[in-house]
Amino acid sequence: MKARIQWAGEAMFLGESGSGHVVVMDGPPESGGRNLGVRPMEMVLIGLGGCTNFDVVSILKKSRQPVESCEAFLEAERADEDPKVFTRIHVHFVVKGRGLKEAQVKRAVELSAEKYCSASIMLGRAGVEITHDYEIVELG
Repeated sequence: MKARIQWAGEAMFLGESGSGHVVVMDGPPESGGRNLGVRPMEMVLIGLGGCTNFDVVSILKKSRQPVESCEAFLEAERADEDPKVFTRIHVHFVVKGRGLKEAQVKRAVELSAEKYCSASIMLGRAGVEITHDYEIVELG
């Protein structure tokens, strides 16, 4: 996996993935940015959310669960002192469908957290406390 990050002036950077996709990162005005893109640490959090949500949906589909929507809401706490690393992250899944089995949703969340989500497991090994929970919304 590769990436290229190019400084675009002031506190803005363009990140290009190995697959050719570009994302804008920018700092807050108090750091010389113009608030025109996500912050780099927000990208880390978004990456974790995307990774674990991908796993949960994939596992539910493979277990033939009628999932129609899955959202992951993440809340993170950071250290007060530099380096301001993540210290805690909570992931709350909202899974929607018709006739979803709670045991299967629970299993999907646990498998992602414990076995499949590279981002979550990597951050956990680095000392970040990561917790997960979920709710199931039955669609009528």
